[in-house]
Amino acid sequence: MKQAMIIVNPSSGKEEAVDYVEQIEEILTTKEYKVNTVQTEKELDATNYCLDACKDEYDLVVSLGGDGTLNETINGMVDQNHRPKLGIVPLGTVNDFARALNISLEPQEAIETLKSDHTKKVDIGSFNERYFVNIVAVGSIAEATSEVSPEQKTKFGPLAYLMEGAKTIASTNAYPLRIEHDDKVWEGESFLFLAALTKSTAGFEKLSPEAKVNDGVLHCYVVKKVNMIRMASIVTSVLRGSLKEDKDVEYFKAKKLHVTSSEKLHTNVDGEEGDPLPVKMEVKPQHIEVIVN
Repeated sequence: MKQAMIIVNPSSGKEEAVDYVEQIEEILTTKEYKVNTVQTEKELDATNYCLDACKDEYDLVVSLGGDGTLNETINGMVDQNHRPKLGIVPLGTVNDFARALNISLEPQEAIETLKSDHTKKVDIGSFNERYFVNIVAVGSIAEATSEVSPEQKTKFGPLAYLMEGAKTIASTNAYPLRIEHDDKVWEGESFLFLAALTKSTAGFEKLSPEAKVNDGVLHCYVVKKVNMIRMASIVTSVLRGSLKEDKDVEYFKAKKLHVTSSEKLHTNVDGEEGDPLPVKMEVKPQHIEVIVN
């Protein structure tokens, strides 16, 4: 009999996550899965549960929670000898990965997706010793958006990131960056660097509109040193989906990256604080299989 694990973050979805468990269990049982439901209580629980599911060769793991729960679940799946299919029921504020895969942000509709027999193989990014599914950012805005609180996310949604980032623009300097990408190098003063795997970032679905979940590359944007007026124009380019055409933005694609700086700079990984520079990134093409409509 097929085996499925549901990883539930009980604090997600305004603490309504557990209300959806029975419905998911019924769907999976109908699809002839033996279901094991587990709840997270602390950091890395979802990763450890998923590692167990890989070790025991489960056929399916369902992430029932927000981006944090999903990120932890995927971190437990990458590079394992056996990787179950992944089901996603997004209950977070932003849900970038679900957006990129056109999985409904309405829990009931997302649960219905679990009935589907269709899957899509998607890219995963490695980041030093961890993994990411959406984006890595470097710069003062990246550090500021790491400080967005759960309360701000709940109240303002994706705008919380934009609001927090805007606070830093008036007082932020550019920093020296060296970006080794594949067999090339970019070096100079940068206000912000972004490496995106998908088109959706912080809820804004036009940051990197050409990015596909399975194209095997990182879509990279270096925002150069600019004044306040030009920065306002660049923000407009982000909202329009034309960032790579901006004259003060360097755009390139890469399979591998090594980012360093003479300054002490931290990163933001999928909306959470990441390691300080230097960092190495690499794409794992079509590494995980996700249930889609």
